[in-house]
Amino acid sequence: MQAVILGCGYTARRVAVRLLEAGARVLATARNAESLDDLRQLGGETASLDATLPEMRPLRIEPGAVVLYSIPTVDAGGGLEDCTSRVLETLHPAPVRVVYLSTTGVYGTTRDVDETTAANPTTLRERLRWEAENAVSSGPWSSMILRPAAIYGPGRGLQVSMARGDYKLVGDGQNFVSRIHVEDLAVHCTAALSSAETGAWPVADDHPCTAREIAQFCAELLHVPMPDSVSADRLHETRRADRKVDGRAVRRVLGVQLTYPSYRIGIPASL
Repeated sequence: MQAVILGCGYTARRVAVRLLEAGARVLATARNAESLDDLRQLGGETASLDATLPEMRPLRIEPGAVVLYSIPTVDAGGGLEDCTSRVLETLHPAPVRVVYLSTTGVYGTTRDVDETTAANPTTLRERLRWEAENAVSSGPWSSMILRPAAIYGPGRGLQVSMARGDYKLVGDGQNFVSRIHVEDLAVHCTAALSSAETGAWPVADDHPCTAREIAQFCAELLHVPMPDSVSADRLHETRRADRKVDGRAVRRVLGVQLTYPSYRIGIPASL
């Protein structure tokens, strides 16, 4: 069975590598296919796909292919846009399964989140993601929606922004943040592609904590000062969340275990 990776970025690239190393046939796409040379060296096929273009050429895939969709909401020049429906329509023939990599942002201002929590999008970005989920789940294929908390790992996360000195706390830093290490998320995605499970599921590690708690951990680990505090309106909307995410349910249905159950393990490993 062919696995098609649409939007081969930070997380999806790791999924592609896992699949190739397991002997799968993989077609990976990015805006610039030349950026995927490492996957070609592993035996993968690559193609350019720019979701911001008003017209996209059909993408020929194998009958029975499974798809990981990892193209986020984009700024196409005229504002935020989600291209999920248009991109999926370019696939010929239609895949048998689509796993959509969404975000816990679709829960909006809901603070405590688990597998029973309904989506509650409030901003345009959140509503577009919610609409993309609906486009995936209403298609002529089996589908599973993964809603990861903040993704971190080598080269990405609080440990990086604090080392640069550009991380800011929201107010007193008592807002809760949940996270998932990129390698653990890649395991979820790989398992979801071969699973028959459906529905929408939050993905997170076992240690949600306040922003101040993890900032103190990084300050001590990196020997840097604690970050300054600013009002929420000075930060990107994705940085204003106050959310505790329970991701245990999806791990049970997919049969996966966390390598990095806490930032206290994942951040040192990422440095």
